[in-house]
Amino acid sequence: MDIFRGLKAYYWQDKPFLLGSVLGLAAATALGLIYPLLLRRLIDDMIVPGKYDGVLALALLAVGIVVIKAGCQYVHGFCGGRLGNRLAYRLRNGCYSKLQELSFSFYDTARTGDLMSRLTADIEGIRNFIGFGMAQLMNTAFLVLFGFSVMFFLDWQLTLITLSVIPVLGYVAIRFEQQIHPVFRAIRSAVGRLTVSVQENVTGVRTVKSFAREPFEVKKFSGNNEEYREKHLEIAGVWAKYFPVMEFIANFSVALLLLVGGWRVIAGHLTLGDLVAMSSMLAIIVAPLWTLGFQINGYTMSKAAGERLLELLNQPIAVRNSEHCLVLEDGSTGGHLRYDDVHFRYGSRDDQPAALTGFDLDVPPGSVIGLLGGTGSGKSTAVNLLLRAYDVTEGAITLDGVDIRHIELESLRRHMAIVFQESFLFSTTIKENIAYGCPDATMEDIEEAARLAKADDFIRELPQGYETVVGERGMGLSGGQKQRIAIARAFLRKPKVLILDDSTSALDMETEQEIQQSLREVMKGRTTFIIAHRISSLMHADEIVVLDRGHIVQRGRHDKLLRQPGLYRETYKIQFADRPEQLDSYALDSVSVLGRKVTG
Repeated sequence: MDIFRGLKAYYWQDKPFLLGSVLGLAAATALGLIYPLLLRRLIDDMIVPGKYDGVLALALLAVGIVVIKAGCQYVHGFCGGRLGNRLAYRLRNGCYSKLQELSFSFYDTARTGDLMSRLTADIEGIRNFIGFGMAQLMNTAFLVLFGFSVMFFLDWQLTLITLSVIPVLGYVAIRFEQQIHPVFRAIRSAVGRLTVSVQENVTGVRTVKSFAREPFEVKKFSGNNEEYREKHLEIAGVWAKYFPVMEFIANFSVALLLLVGGWRVIAGHLTLGDLVAMSSMLAIIVAPLWTLGFQINGYTMSKAAGERLLELLNQPIAVRNSEHCLVLEDGSTGGHLRYDDVHFRYGSRDDQPAALTGFDLDVPPGSVIGLLGGTGSGKSTAVNLLLRAYDVTEGAITLDGVDIRHIELESLRRHMAIVFQESFLFSTTIKENIAYGCPDATMEDIEEAARLAKADDFIRELPQGYETVVGERGMGLSGGQKQRIAIARAFLRKPKVLILDDSTSALDMETEQEIQQSLREVMKGRTTFIIAHRISSLMHADEIVVLDRGHIVQRGRHDKLLRQPGLYRETYKIQFADRPEQLDSYALDSVSVLGRKVTG
């Protein structure tokens, strides 16, 4: 029950509905136990002595009980439905809010399909059990308690004989739950893997088809589907083994009652009405005992689902606000950044290779910093640390002299805007995608941002212009168009710190040059980080930092770096190999000429 105690916050505030559901079902059950007593009176007081005057009144009483019982069942259904739906509503909101709070490190390993499975199938399993299954399980306990109490009143000796098989039934039920719970947990995980397979295939359908890998994907899905099928067959095997045993024990108690009870009636120790009442009572008790396996089955399913939900809800948040953190007001920051001997490695293991080592960088307000290096050199890591996507392992990053770990996350990120290499667009209008970071922006501001990003022309050519709805992840637009919309989204925010993570990689050279001109306008007075593989994107930077395996190997302006042997000059030679006359000399004067030629 630890799982349901862990989820108590999501349903306990609706305890009136929980109480109403349980009491409604308990009352309906208690009323149902009156029927055997009515039969006892009918037989012993009316049929046997031949006095039929009270039959009509007895029948009307039975009808009245039926009506009241129906009302109690309505209360149970109404309260149970409300309880389950409110629980599911809060759980979905709670899980979704948790997903928004979790740090980037969680999403480095999380699988989208598995998370979707938790927020749908697992929550549905909990909803069904808390809303109805829990009341049914408690009702079975009430039924056994009330029913055997009445039977004990009628004939305690016969009741004790009948009760002798109940401990055996309880033992079998407990063994059943112990065997089936691990299987249900495996099934929940298998559902998550199935969902992941479908989600990844649909998302990457273009890649699958372009490589003609449909047979491979079908085989991969079939493997996951086969695992799911085998787990269900395993459950069917457990059911096949335990359900007949439980049904046999329940029916054996009925046979035992009839055998011993019949003998006691013949011996004159028990009336016929008492035997009929006790046999009817036992039939009412045995009916839910037959379904005890299904109730345990529902409990076990919900328990497995609850474990997965609590695993998500209790997931530690790696990056969070510190106590008494500083809230940055709009316009309160100058944009002076400093990396002070920053070290960082992904993961918590010491044997993980360092992504950044001894990273020192002073960034005055309004300056433009270029980051150049190969894949895995630490360029994106440096700006991710600035956003506090992760916290530094050693050292510190300061904004206007304040350690960013002491600044409220939301206000820190509100003063920054980033354009990632892989542009993401939401399944909504282009206007809403551009205004995502500034929902109160006017249409004029949105259009101006689009013009600066060289996106206004192609947007206006679309059938519905800015009201055009883009497909999932921006389907229907080219890579360059998506990137320009993402750039416009960052421009509209007018951040104090602008981060461009290889944001022009999907653009042609002409469009890139046009956007570079717009960038110079936008970057005025803003601290800017430009990550790029093209040197042409970095030439105008106030300082270029060259990274290799997490270490700074070169730093300086474009002209200075061209005069130094090293990675920057080698990269320049490769990228401008089609202009051999520009590679003969690295003297300062000729570099200046080169800079004018390239930028012109």
